[in-house]
Amino acid sequence: MRYGMVLNLERCVGCNACTLACKSIHGLNPDTYYSRTFVSERGTYPNARLTALPTLCNHCEDAPCVKVCPVGASHILDNGIVVVDSGVCIGCRYCMAACPYDERTFIQANDTYYPDQGITPYEKAMYAQHQIGTVEKCDFCSARLNQGMQPACVQTCPAHARFFGDLDDPNSNVSLLLATNESTTLNPEAGTKPKVHYI
Repeated sequence: MRYGMVLNLERCVGCNACTLACKSIHGLNPDTYYSRTFVSERGTYPNARLTALPTLCNHCEDAPCVKVCPVGASHILDNGIVVVDSGVCIGCRYCMAACPYDERTFIQANDTYYPDQGITPYEKAMYAQHQIGTVEKCDFCSARLNQGMQPACVQTCPAHARFFGDLDDPNSNVSLLLATNESTTLNPEAGTKPKVHYI
């Protein structure tokens, strides 16, 4: 089994529902993102249009972040998901430097850093669960997967632009999409074999 994601850029409207769902589910503080959507304008008036590019950890098969981690905190699970063990991470940030997608974040603060921003008790508790001085990233919502649910960004997308499943199963939704559509990955020249694909 190799979990992967397919994003249909023709459907993505750049609403950032995925970004907000991710922040809510994981209790991420205002400065921390596991998923982002970059919106840019293409063309000139009157033919200008907005294009959206949602990004997240690419869960690479040949992950440079795993190779450079001196303590083994960054590692690949049997299902292909790249994770960081915050109990082992020493915060050296080698993995951040090695990632060609800039999809890791260093936790510099928790709830005590935002006392004047009117955070709710729920937010305060969620922010505090993140270990200061460690690196975090998207883990395809592994806790939700263990409960039989889809990643929060996939479930929330109102345009149904995100698809998640087993890349090793030829009958999975992601495999069928990749078999019937032209697709690409970000920075293919990096040779990391990402498991996040774009149509």
